[in-house]
Amino acid sequence: MNKNQAKRRLDKNALKTAKRLLRYVTSTYKIRFIAVFICILVSAVASISVSLSLRYLLDDFIIPLIGQQDPNFTELYQALTVLGTIFLCGVIATFTYTRLMVTIGQGVLRRLRDEMFEHMQTLPIRYFDQNTNGSIMSLYTNDTDTLRQMISQAIPQMLMSALTIVVTFISMMLLSPLLTILAIAMIFVLVIVAKVIGGNSGKYFVRQQIDIANITGFVEERMNGQRVVKIFNHERKSKEEFDQLNEQLFHSASNANTYANMMGPVIGNIGNLQFVLTAVLGGFLSVSGIGGITLGVMASYLQFTKSFTQPFMQVAQQFNSVVMALAGAERIFNMIDEASEVDEGYVTLVNAKKNADGSIVECKERTGMWAWKHPHQSDGTVTYTELKGDVRFYDMSFGYNDDHMVLHDLTLYAKPGQKLAFVGSTGAGKTTITNLINRFYDVQDGKIRYDGININKIKKADLRRSLGIVLQDTHLFTGTIMDNIRYGKLDATKEEVYAAAKLAHADSFIRMLPKGYDTMLSGDGEELSQGQRQLLAIARAAIADPPVLILDEATSSIDTRTESIVQQGMDNLMKGRTVFVIAHRLSTIRNSDAIMVLDHGRIIERGSHNELLALKGTYYQLYTGKLELD
Repeated sequence: MNKNQAKRRLDKNALKTAKRLLRYVTSTYKIRFIAVFICILVSAVASISVSLSLRYLLDDFIIPLIGQQDPNFTELYQALTVLGTIFLCGVIATFTYTRLMVTIGQGVLRRLRDEMFEHMQTLPIRYFDQNTNGSIMSLYTNDTDTLRQMISQAIPQMLMSALTIVVTFISMMLLSPLLTILAIAMIFVLVIVAKVIGGNSGKYFVRQQIDIANITGFVEERMNGQRVVKIFNHERKSKEEFDQLNEQLFHSASNANTYANMMGPVIGNIGNLQFVLTAVLGGFLSVSGIGGITLGVMASYLQFTKSFTQPFMQVAQQFNSVVMALAGAERIFNMIDEASEVDEGYVTLVNAKKNADGSIVECKERTGMWAWKHPHQSDGTVTYTELKGDVRFYDMSFGYNDDHMVLHDLTLYAKPGQKLAFVGSTGAGKTTITNLINRFYDVQDGKIRYDGININKIKKADLRRSLGIVLQDTHLFTGTIMDNIRYGKLDATKEEVYAAAKLAHADSFIRMLPKGYDTMLSGDGEELSQGQRQLLAIARAAIADPPVLILDEATSSIDTRTESIVQQGMDNLMKGRTVFVIAHRLSTIRNSDAIMVLDHGRIIERGSHNELLALKGTYYQLYTGKLELD
């Protein structure tokens, strides 16, 4: 793609974004925006009336009074009163549309933030894997702030400028068509200059918004990983990397603002040139008696010349905020346009109970029993399958992209109540398996069946309701400890929260805190130890009471003594459930019903702890320390 093609594409995208943003403004506050338009029109007409009145004041009122012995100023006073009333109406209209645009601007931003956040909840995990947290956060902060400036300031200013140009041009044509020919010629010069300077400015403003997002993402990563930075003495390298990103932002912002700030002075000087040329040409035509140009006409026309150039100056002043806002809006709309997570499932999870004959029926109240409601599209019938937690993989292969497969021809099963463990080095595919069970990603080949149902047929929200997950990196939200445990079941009672905490062996340490369950957590629960946070994660999973549980290296980052406490909570949680365990510490999986040893996405060994030790293969070498997991 050459430079001209890239520039045309950039202009096309900017125009498309501007139209879409304007639709947001007009559709969200249609009546108020119409009122703003009317007020701007009144303000523009009032402003032009002041300039136009100079001709009539001079030619019809002031000049005829010169030399009179007893001048009568009554008509002059009346004209000034009318002019003052018009000017007052303009001031009121300006005040009104300014206040309205503040409300409209904040309202549009509220709608955009709501839509962004609502849509973000529907995006697949893949989107968050491919975009840094800082880059996404930049959409809610930097990019929306540029829109605020544009909507509340630039849009009304540009509407005002456009209406002023139109009304001024019509007035200039009525005053002197001959002098207006010069004004038309200067318009072409202004447009060419604005297009050249504005095109270069817009290119760099788009780059600037991307660079801001990159810096935000980098800073967010370094803040979260500050301990790692200090442990490995990585401060100097981090500073060098930040300096490089900051230098890129400096160049893009410097170039963008250089061109944007150049616009105002250049257009201002073109306006001054037009004023001089108009005065010279008007004086010549007046002396020559051509065009009927009087002193009043010249005074008004020269004022109009200033008024005609002023809107271009105002547009130039707002140009940088407009281009920045369009660049930010394009990034926001790109996120909103991201495809939502596809869910073609139609099997749902419902409360159920069994009749005396053993048949399953759906019910509204909680019964402690769940069932899969499976409507059959072929004949319209509905069948119910009790949720037991039977998970089976059949010849399953998967890759995050088609060019690189991570798992190959996996076949395995976990019967209800069984504990299945995965062992293997980093990158062997352990976590990927759990991501496929909860359908963060969908398999390319093979099938996964849950209680005999292909999980692709199960609605993702219902599938995930039946799963409980305890991760190595526990995430706690800002709020009380009770709120965080209740996250697993939002309508849980206090008694249920207490029971879940006791099950997870978290109740004792919680009650020792100053405010107990009402203790506020912030910063991902940094007030607590890693083990305490893990216990809260277990309690959160326990209160959800899922039939299938996934434990992803849940004890790998805590000490051995704390692990024994956490392990007791996990053992309580695992009773009667189908459990998938990923563990580096092999001591935690000895009582598993089956252990799968993975290597490069393939199962190379399977069996119980004793069976694998007797086999004296990879698991035996790992357990005896002859081979270490990396």
